[in-house]
Amino acid sequence: MTGAATVRVRRLMPAAPDVVFDEWLDPESLREWMCPRPVRCVEVDVDPRVGGLVRFDVDDSGTRVLITGQFLVIERPRVLRFTWSNSDWSDPTVVSIVNVEFEPAGDGQTLMSIEHSLLPPEEFDSFHSGWLLTFEQLGARLQRAAT
Repeated sequence: MTGAATVRVRRLMPAAPDVVFDEWLDPESLREWMCPRPVRCVEVDVDPRVGGLVRFDVDDSGTRVLITGQFLVIERPRVLRFTWSNSDWSDPTVVSIVNVEFEPAGDGQTLMSIEHSLLPPEEFDSFHSGWLLTFEQLGARLQRAAT
């Protein structure tokens, strides 16, 4: 895709890498934090194996959006890589790549980094703000679990 965009976001998470990593593979957990509010994940399906599918049925202010992907790499607790397609993109056949890395950061924390590449350029701002908010939501969930 010509002119594809890449979003990069990093955040310190208040839990060990294996705990943070596992949040990405648990449908109940994902339903709570993956969609940037007020967007809601209505249903989440995860087949956590290389080649397995991931699917988010999303309610975006009354508009239903289907997000689908396939796991390319699962290296617990260091790396997750999967494809990502949105039914509401101008070309819903576009496939982007999400790469998430989990690095120990001392004191039982994790530096979580995401690189979402091959995005349609017009989606950059939406995905940049979306991943920032999503990371905040995950951090808050992990903080609540720790107390």
